[in-house]
Amino acid sequence: MRTTRVALAAVAAALAGAAPLGAQQSAAAPTMSAAPAAATTAAADSTVTPARTAAPAPSNEPAIVHQHLRPVDKRGLNMFEAPKNDTVKYTGFKLGWGASFTQQFQDLHHRNSAAPNVVNDVDQNQLIRIGAGFNNAVANLYLNAQMADGIRVAVTTYMSSRHHDETWVKDGYLLVDKLPFDNALLDRVMKVVTVKVGHFEVNYGDQHFRRSDNGNTIYNPFVGNLIMDAFTTEIGGEIYLRSNGWLAMGGVTGGEVHGQVTAPEKRAPSYLAKLGVDKQLSPDLRVRLTGSMYTTRKSASNTLYSGDRAGSRYYDVMENTQSSESSQAWSGALQPGFRSSVTAFVVNPFVKFHGLELFGNIETARGAAATETVKRTWDQYAGDVVYRFLPNEQLYVGARYNTASGKLAGIPNDVSVDRVQIAGGWFITSGILAKVEYVDQKYHDFPVTDIRHGGRFHGVMVEGAVSF
Repeated sequence: MRTTRVALAAVAAALAGAAPLGAQQSAAAPTMSAAPAAATTAAADSTVTPARTAAPAPSNEPAIVHQHLRPVDKRGLNMFEAPKNDTVKYTGFKLGWGASFTQQFQDLHHRNSAAPNVVNDVDQNQLIRIGAGFNNAVANLYLNAQMADGIRVAVTTYMSSRHHDETWVKDGYLLVDKLPFDNALLDRVMKVVTVKVGHFEVNYGDQHFRRSDNGNTIYNPFVGNLIMDAFTTEIGGEIYLRSNGWLAMGGVTGGEVHGQVTAPEKRAPSYLAKLGVDKQLSPDLRVRLTGSMYTTRKSASNTLYSGDRAGSRYYDVMENTQSSESSQAWSGALQPGFRSSVTAFVVNPFVKFHGLELFGNIETARGAAATETVKRTWDQYAGDVVYRFLPNEQLYVGARYNTASGKLAGIPNDVSVDRVQIAGGWFITSGILAKVEYVDQKYHDFPVTDIRHGGRFHGVMVEGAVSF
């Protein structure tokens, strides 16, 4: 299977390299300026050289030829929803490919103090031995199709990932910012309206715009995502209203990763909403503040906090000796187990002043599994401080503190997990990023019978990313 992964990633690279992000542009040829007749005559006598304009410097960034597109390279940093105001002129149907690749070197250490729990001569609470080494590379493949003016189709495929050995489609959706027919009233409406339909990454909170998404780790200044990672893809639709920096969004989905028509008594729609403002107050100061909500009354398998099918970025930490990297793919993450019902709220402030970025995540979620009669609550807080410097903010350093606390099924008391991340990165080009992170995560108040009792992992991660 791993050989297949490598082969598929190579195919992705070949396809993406052939036409990155639909960059169907021809190289600009040097132009010759028109010379007056006297100069032309002189040139014929080899006494005067005609003036020649300088050729434009070659760019190492793929041309953006699709409308309302968030680039997958450095140009997509601190871009949240796909842009409403767009400068790309529609010139007809365009089909484009892109790709993202990430390779990691991991040197983490873990420990616990849980009591032995021997089942079939195997201690279920003994941690697996881990050491320094490379994790398997992961890769994404992107397809964008400009179907009409203001209408784009996007598909993301995970070519290789930690949890799945096979290639599979993450999402595919239709983004509509204009209508393909003329109507004065509807044209005015669509100046502020965006419609998104299909199977897509639901827009709950702003953290999912800053997280690592399998092969694409360009947007994340750190290596790991949040302890409680709110990320899932569902089938449905979202409608956006955006004007002068203000944002309102409402959506409804099927509430699960997979589309299902069986067992309707176990399922109900999920509803989500977002309100916010994003203002460039001065050339040096940008402020954004959003609040989001997600709720579902019942579900056969809701995955708001367990939808990252690619797996976590920290391999094999706090797992027992029988674990595998794919089966226990969410090591280091905390999944509250709200598989049936969940209502979650999150507030995300963001400030960028010159090279300094501040981002916060203030979140509470309440829910239960189908077998539970009492709902449980989890709270999560996270704060990022990132400073980008040198020309084009080529280098950065950053720190994050993240804590989550609440009740888990089967544990009577509250438990908590906290994490510190310190990172630095270098954008070698817009699409090539090298970063290093020190992480330290601790587990508190887990019972002595739980493998996480007295748990801690810490160490260094090195990550290389390529996106185009």
